[in-house]
Amino acid sequence: MILGVETSCDETAAALITPEGEVLANVVSSQADLHARYGGVVPEVASRRHLELVLPVIRDALDSASATLDDVELVGVTTGPGLIGALLVGLAAAKAIAWSRRIPLAAVDHLRGHVASLFLEPDAVEPPFLCLLASGGHTLLLDVRDRGGRPRVLGSTLDDAAGEAFDKGARLLGLGYPGGAAIDRIAREGDPSAYDFPVARVPGFDFSFSGVKTALLYTVRGLAPDELERRRADLAASYQRAIVRALVERTQAAAAEIGTERIAVVGGVAANTELRATLPGAALAPLPLCTDNAAMIASAARFADPISYPGYLGLDAYASLA
Repeated sequence: MILGVETSCDETAAALITPEGEVLANVVSSQADLHARYGGVVPEVASRRHLELVLPVIRDALDSASATLDDVELVGVTTGPGLIGALLVGLAAAKAIAWSRRIPLAAVDHLRGHVASLFLEPDAVEPPFLCLLASGGHTLLLDVRDRGGRPRVLGSTLDDAAGEAFDKGARLLGLGYPGGAAIDRIAREGDPSAYDFPVARVPGFDFSFSGVKTALLYTVRGLAPDELERRRADLAASYQRAIVRALVERTQAAAAEIGTERIAVVGGVAANTELRATLPGAALAPLPLCTDNAAMIASAARFADPISYPGYLGLDAYASLA
């Protein structure tokens, strides 16, 4: 079986899957409550918490799968992109396990891990397809032709990622962190047509969310405190509608351009209820696999080139895309 380890941001995760993609265990320990007081993830705090959690989480995954390290034949670990200190914690743990068992290790790109969440059983998605990857740190349109190859990037964000725009919008509205879930929740009580927030028009299939964020900022500044309280749900619903429109319109245009009707959506923003409702025919990552998790990393490890013992001992992590 394959052991996956994920520590790229503020989730400490470990999973065990079979080579065929059956998930035997998927354990995620979130630090959201820890970082809520700061309104976002503090890298040093996240790294220290990963140090405390990584081994207990791996043990929990082994126990959940009724397995031991003797059953692990391959270790897959996120090596980037992400918070460099956090990544190094998971990488060190994965190296230690692989080295102690004399087994191979697969270095996994976090973004390809999100795509690989679609390849897990029981509802595995077969390429080719157009994939919208929308998370707290990245927004990409990917032309996925096969499971093992590098997807072709058709579009990306020019500024904030969609998840980042949700977090910043939630902060402006006084909804706390994490912002995506908070906006999604309160937006159900609001009128999405109450405010006409802009959808950026940029060349190609790229995204931009700085304009809608600025529009929300000035709208909030123009409201008295009592009026802001009354209109908070409408603001959240309208802001969410603008972000979802941008994602859906670009995705559909890119799909038409490459001549495919198959669309998939992955990443934390894929859990958004309006986005899921607006793309009813899309292949959507299961809700437990939308946010960062190790099952997707183990899934991607199946299609990576494994590094034999002890060649991975010099392996390093990287914070951003090349």
